[in-house]
Amino acid sequence: MQNKPIYLDHNSTTPVDPIVLEKMLPYFTDAPGNASSHNHAYGWEAKAAVEKAEEQLADLLDVDPENLIFTSGATESLNLAIKGLATRWQGMKNHIISCETEHPAVLDTLDFLELQGWNISRMKVDEKGNINLRDLEAMITDQTLCIVLMWANNETGLVHPMEIIGEMCREYKVFFCCDATQAVGKIPVFPRTKNINLMAFSGHKSYGTKGIGGLYISDQKPKPSLKAQIHGGGHQNNLRSGTLNIPGIVGMGAAAELADHTMIDEMQRVSRLRDQLEHHFLENVEEVKINGDSDHRLPHVSNLCFKLVDGEQLMGQVNDRVSVSSGSACTSADPDPSHVLLAMGLSETDAKSSIRFSLGRSTTEEQIKKVCEIFDEKIALLRRQNPVWEMYRSGVDLGI
Repeated sequence: MQNKPIYLDHNSTTPVDPIVLEKMLPYFTDAPGNASSHNHAYGWEAKAAVEKAEEQLADLLDVDPENLIFTSGATESLNLAIKGLATRWQGMKNHIISCETEHPAVLDTLDFLELQGWNISRMKVDEKGNINLRDLEAMITDQTLCIVLMWANNETGLVHPMEIIGEMCREYKVFFCCDATQAVGKIPVFPRTKNINLMAFSGHKSYGTKGIGGLYISDQKPKPSLKAQIHGGGHQNNLRSGTLNIPGIVGMGAAAELADHTMIDEMQRVSRLRDQLEHHFLENVEEVKINGDSDHRLPHVSNLCFKLVDGEQLMGQVNDRVSVSSGSACTSADPDPSHVLLAMGLSETDAKSSIRFSLGRSTTEEQIKKVCEIFDEKIALLRRQNPVWEMYRSGVDLGI
């Protein structure tokens, strides 16, 4: 595709880094072995590649390689963690605590367990997306098995106070299960120091490839015991059967090593660009506000509400020049407004007027300037075409 749009949708997926791709390529052709083939050199080579990737990921996360297993992605990891824990503890505990702003991979899994008889508490959030820690503590009972909470929100970038929550879980002897999909490779993520027992992550959110993910399973007490959700061969200590995706695993390991070396500098760089983008819109466009907590969020994410500008129309106006989204890629076909923004108290109108910008390694200052120009033009056009906008500006109470 010539003249590709500027890509600002890195929370949906990231491009595979060229360094990562280079590491992966031999395992499609010259090194085709199955890591479970123990009788020849190709199998030994594949097994060695898996062990190296485990070490690379373990270095990034500051965990032991033995505490990692590979899956097809974060969705599978979360299903294994939540369902695997729940089925192992069925009949002994019956309560799980989570939050309204979790990703559908968590919410849908909890809905499934609720139909199986589990008592699910879903925490509310304030206008910035934060949970009330006192309310969380008050929800814990002697029947609570675990707290399921994401490290960083995929729509607003909000980062929860993981250390405080982890300490609470340790004190009350409940498991802490974390969706760290948007955090791993983007910010420092150390599950052991946060008392996290189970943590899911994915390759394609941090410059690896799609179709590969991981699950960290702590060996700290209380050690979580999971019941396998996929059977057939007993791979990975009988927790996740199936032939390992060697190229994907190699890529995720290489991406982890790259992130380990570049993360801090990249955090600072994309944070400056994000602030530049936000400053422009806040200073030059009427009725713009940041959705979420500006002080506690990922450095590359900005979720902005452009009052009385239909987000779908705006994206349609710019999509040949800029690629952005209105929320989770997993719900992009859903015409309803973001469940995250509604939970934060936004009206349906404001939620539908919100756009998520998620920057990445390829984002440049020149691109940010260009995006601002494009959005300025299209926002002005859509507002001129909307008679409600002029009524709103003149002070008419529209009830929105």
